[in-house]
Amino acid sequence: MTPEQRARQQIDVLLQQCGWIVQNRSQTNLAAGAGVAIREALLKGGEADYLLFAVGKAIATVEAKPEGYTLTGVEGQSGKYATGLLDIYPRWSDPLPFCYESTGSEPRFSNRFDPNYSSRGVSAFHRPETLIEWVTQSKQLNQRLREMPTLITGQLWLAQIEAIQNLEKSLGEIR
Repeated sequence: MTPEQRARQQIDVLLQQCGWIVQNRSQTNLAAGAGVAIREALLKGGEADYLLFAVGKAIATVEAKPEGYTLTGVEGQSGKYATGLLDIYPRWSDPLPFCYESTGSEPRFSNRFDPNYSSRGVSAFHRPETLIEWVTQSKQLNQRLREMPTLITGQLWLAQIEAIQNLEKSLGEIR
């Protein structure tokens, strides 16, 4: 078994643990559950290691790399897959809103709804229900964090006001 095959085997398990039904491309059944992960899904320019479908619509890609591979920089490849879907696939948006890269032990995630999206480490794949919730919200979390309501300073000390404002600024800058 090659290192990439081992990574895909681990990714299968991780996806299943998060509520995804993993299927081979030749046996695709998008109605099998709320979240379906298709291995080696066909795209305009080749294949995605995984194409994730939530309630029958494509929502994310997963790029698999062998254990030890540096994932920073791979988001360009998974992002390319997000824009290369065949017309036969129903989708939540074009391009797809979410991308993952994984070695089987180190998953990374990009939310393309974020204005300055970039790949970041996550502890696991998101559940299908979570991605559906995010894709149906009118404003993404990072946008809502940049639009915090005005702080009511009433009985706060100056140091408290400064701390809250700095925290709000940091959250709005996705730090």
